[in-house]
Amino acid sequence: MIVDPSAAEGEIIWRPDPSEAERSGTERFAAFLRGRGIAVGEGYRALWEWSVSQPELFWSEFADFAGVRMGGSAGEVCDGRPMPDTRWFPGRTLNFARHLLDGRDGQALIAVAEDGSTEEISFDELRGRVGALAAHLRSLGVGPGDRVVAVLPNIPAAVIGLLATASIGAVWAVCSPEFGSGAIVSRFAQLEPKVLIAAPGYRLGGVDRDRGGEIAEVVAGLPTLEQVVWVGESAPTVPIPDVGAPGAMWADVVRDGVEPVYLEVEFSDPLWVLFSSGTTGIPKGIVHGHGGALLEELKLLILGGDVREGDRYFGVASTSWVVWNTLASAIGAGAVAVLVDGNPTFPSIDRVWQVAAQTRAAVIGVGAGFVHACAKEGLSPGRDHDLSALREIQVTGSPLSSDGFRWVYRGVGDVWLVSMSGGTDIVGCFVGGAPTEPVRVGYIQAPALGVKVESWDAEGRPATGTGELVVTESIPSMPLRLWGDDDGARYRASYFDHYPGVWRHGDFIEFSERGIRILGRSDSTLNRNGIRLGSADIYAVVEALPEVAEAMVIGAEIGDEGYYMPLFLTLRAGADEQAVKDAVVAAIRKQLSPRYLPDEIIVMRGIPHTRTGKKLEVPVKRLLQGAALADVADLGSVDDAGLLAEYAEFAREKAAQPGRR
Repeated sequence: MIVDPSAAEGEIIWRPDPSEAERSGTERFAAFLRGRGIAVGEGYRALWEWSVSQPELFWSEFADFAGVRMGGSAGEVCDGRPMPDTRWFPGRTLNFARHLLDGRDGQALIAVAEDGSTEEISFDELRGRVGALAAHLRSLGVGPGDRVVAVLPNIPAAVIGLLATASIGAVWAVCSPEFGSGAIVSRFAQLEPKVLIAAPGYRLGGVDRDRGGEIAEVVAGLPTLEQVVWVGESAPTVPIPDVGAPGAMWADVVRDGVEPVYLEVEFSDPLWVLFSSGTTGIPKGIVHGHGGALLEELKLLILGGDVREGDRYFGVASTSWVVWNTLASAIGAGAVAVLVDGNPTFPSIDRVWQVAAQTRAAVIGVGAGFVHACAKEGLSPGRDHDLSALREIQVTGSPLSSDGFRWVYRGVGDVWLVSMSGGTDIVGCFVGGAPTEPVRVGYIQAPALGVKVESWDAEGRPATGTGELVVTESIPSMPLRLWGDDDGARYRASYFDHYPGVWRHGDFIEFSERGIRILGRSDSTLNRNGIRLGSADIYAVVEALPEVAEAMVIGAEIGDEGYYMPLFLTLRAGADEQAVKDAVVAAIRKQLSPRYLPDEIIVMRGIPHTRTGKKLEVPVKRLLQGAALADVADLGSVDDAGLLAEYAEFAREKAAQPGRR
């Protein structure tokens, strides 16, 4: 229930209804444990402390609680080797797709097209299409360990492709169709795939976008391809291009349903490859296993997200964002996955709330930027739409501001707001929701069960306040490896070199009695006069100003001693530039400190992001330090390559100024 929709930062804004808390996944899991004679204390904190003090028992019991059936020989849960060489459930077998599909009935997917038309797919229908595609892949010689890749929007074919690939023990990877051909090839060429499942076009903003030329370039860059399976449903006016490779039509492949045959694979056999944003160097291909990904997704949904049997789970995500993998996995928690094709905010951002009402969503997942945009627009979806089925809003992607928290309770109403933070790297969360605990403005509620997450200082000691986000004990969803990294050197350098044997994620985190805050990437941390500050603190103040659409602050070491800290702004239409700059300075002085005033405030036409919505702080920092545009970003993986080029030109002009070190 809402306590105070205008609560100050750190104060309680919402408490769970006691009867709802008793029905939550964490309370049901605690009761399950007690029924097995396992002593756990009362409340979420006690459950978390038990989960990280006895991780092998936690993961084993959770697998049973979630109904994960494993074959093979029961033995040790973990082989005891230190990170990153730890292996979980050695000798056990399972199949990711089988858990999501086998024995389930009723509705599985609701697919909403951009024009509002809706397709509902039952489990019987889903199994039939998965089995038919799997049989087709087998007929092409695709087997365990082979790679199947896809260029698809958020439509049922993407879910079917993932599950069919997993069912036969092959390895899956997907990119959303708006990625440039170079960005797609830089990812998929590493995998040497046998089959590409591709949409020749996609609908976005009311227009069918023809991507035939780009797909032809992708095919040309993948010499190992044996067939392209064409999915034309998303943009029916776009013709199938001639790409010089054997092809098949999706409708023909899945027309006659076939019951799937699931191959039992080892717990740590590869399931999918998720790619990093690719803003520097070749994108990292992060390999997750069937078992680790399944357990983490189910834990995130059932415990951290309290997703329940029959819930309609609406995630606003492209297929290239790890959040989409959670959306597809929701059927494994007994939920109905709601997929939205096209631009979910077309013709306005209110459309997300329209879809939530139309589909009777119980849980929606959105990015923090979307919540901030709703607040800036002054939306009141709780007033304008029937959201009576909505129980929970999950927010991730970047830190949610205090104003974002307050808007949810003013604009939406009595819902559980779950702010969370994790990563593609672990296909899950480090910190997030606790359904039995209150929500405090500006704070994430709790560490995720089973994750021993801590804050460390530069010397590797526990920090009392802000420090590096580290994980000190292995979890099953840590990557098996990075693709092509045969000796593990890149994997270790990415996560374990800074603190040997301990996972360093690259975020700054702060623990306090009020909860948890993520303070931005540690590699883009601001350092004025030796005092470090996360960029999220600046954004919380600056982006709360109604005239500021978005901001990006950079702290760049220039030469041996120089330090340049510009603040880039995008303004709302009609805003007075000088007045906004004055307001920014006043807000930073009052709410932070004069020491964090930027060296310069620059208004740009936009803030550059990856295609999954993350601000390109580090690439812009490197531009300011003299790096070439081609060396800081894979331009096909950013949302506006022309905009990033404008930042590169700004950096060149800045470097040419007299006195610049």
